[in-house]
Amino acid sequence: MNSKNTTLLALLSAFLMWLAWPPIPYTTPLLLVGLVPLLLAISQIRNSNAVNTSTGSKAKKGKQVFLTAGLTFLIWNTACIYWVYNAVSAYNHPFVAFLVSLIPYGLGALLLTFAFWLYYRLSQYTGKWLAYTGLISFWIAMEYLQQTWDLAFPWMTLGNGFAASHQLVQWYELTGVYGGSLWILLSNILAFEAYQAWKTQKGYLKFRPIMILAAVIVLPIVASLIRYSTYTEKTMPVNVVTVQPNIDPYLKLGGISTRDQLGILTHLSDSVGQVNTEYFIWPETAISNYSDEERIRSNPDFIQLQDFISKYKNGTLITGIESIKVYNDKQTISSKLDPNSGLFIDNFNAAMQVENSANVQFYHKSKLVPGVEKMPFPKTLAFLTPVFAQLGGTVGGWGWQDNPGVFYAQSGVGVAPVICYESLWGDWVGQSVKDGAQFIAIITNDGWWGNTSGKDQHLLYAKLRAIETRRWVVRSANTGISGFIDQKGDIIKRSKWWTRTALKADINLNSDLTFYVKNGDLIAKLFSFVAVLLALIIPYRKWVKK
Repeated sequence: MNSKNTTLLALLSAFLMWLAWPPIPYTTPLLLVGLVPLLLAISQIRNSNAVNTSTGSKAKKGKQVFLTAGLTFLIWNTACIYWVYNAVSAYNHPFVAFLVSLIPYGLGALLLTFAFWLYYRLSQYTGKWLAYTGLISFWIAMEYLQQTWDLAFPWMTLGNGFAASHQLVQWYELTGVYGGSLWILLSNILAFEAYQAWKTQKGYLKFRPIMILAAVIVLPIVASLIRYSTYTEKTMPVNVVTVQPNIDPYLKLGGISTRDQLGILTHLSDSVGQVNTEYFIWPETAISNYSDEERIRSNPDFIQLQDFISKYKNGTLITGIESIKVYNDKQTISSKLDPNSGLFIDNFNAAMQVENSANVQFYHKSKLVPGVEKMPFPKTLAFLTPVFAQLGGTVGGWGWQDNPGVFYAQSGVGVAPVICYESLWGDWVGQSVKDGAQFIAIITNDGWWGNTSGKDQHLLYAKLRAIETRRWVVRSANTGISGFIDQKGDIIKRSKWWTRTALKADINLNSDLTFYVKNGDLIAKLFSFVAVLLALIIPYRKWVKK
């Protein structure tokens, strides 16, 4: 085994996977072969004759596999989401920002590296194809863990990689993004096997793996393109306005008064609003003065909103708001004692719906950024609260709710309010759709990230939510990119970055439920279960049977 050669192969995989990742256009199919160099490096390590006299060859090879895969995933992750540090440093002390950045940069890479290491260990005790099944299962299980635990950061789920080429994955309405992860992993395995067969086999055996690979790649693409070209929306139009106020997030909390900010938002809304406009969508934290939800109707800002919406008979406003709830005692783990009043207060990054009625609805952002908006494992790590608080971290964090929400207007239209980071959870958004949402409103503030690929990736990922649910997505981003995405995932209108503007469009409502909406992340749950069973083979073969 040549260690320099395996390192170069690991670097090649990292480069191919980065080149294929959004927002880089036209290179997405490289995902289907991008892991082949890494699989070749692992094969070279496994087949080498190097022996460690103190620990044995298996231990040395296992370490080499771990380091080689770790190099690929650390570089790939960091190159694709380098902009994360901009976002977390805006909220936190530099030391806390560094620690939080380790979650997407290091932890995500570590989990995928662990999946490859488990695959290598399993391959020592089982046949080749069972080991490959293990690789797929371990990888998807790690992706699902990245979606479900308190350190969640599912940005780099493999299936997200097709966000820039959504025409190729219209079948996400059946599988969600984990179907894409499965497809990519299977294609890479078959491509590696085809390469090996080309080198070692003769005649028909030389070409059979290539034909199987071609079928696995081409058939889903053909099926998707047929679905894309034949899909038609039911005509159920509503006129919607999305607003991009372009208020510098660093000036938002003090540089510009809330009243002036609302003036900008209402002026932009009126500039494109029509008599028949039914929805105005404003961005995350458009109202940022910590309004008490119980007393919202007497709040001067709310009165200004009510005056604005009264001009539109059938109008409904969905806006981001920083709200609070006040309790006499500590009713939630996120509530904090106010020493001045002796009361407990919950802060929420929320969405609020206002219309021409007495009805006001709130939704509290639930998928909170770990370390920035919520302390991971708050009960277990409660003893660290004073340390992180002194460093400027948001240990107490925001409050949240446990289930997705749906806003219903007087007209009966249901909307899924999705705040920023939540748009990465297909099953979460799908649950809102299952509960009656007929279109999706994503409100966000991507200005913290700067003019980086983060804002572009975030926009493109929204296309996958449109396909999974077959719902229009209306996106309102404070500094951009705002716009409209139809049920096929096509971006119909979009704003420019760092531009003050408002856009309008007639969108179609939909009440039909896709297979994915009805069943959620079945693929992830199935392969996670299989991963546990296959992982148990390793200790069984190593210790129990021995």
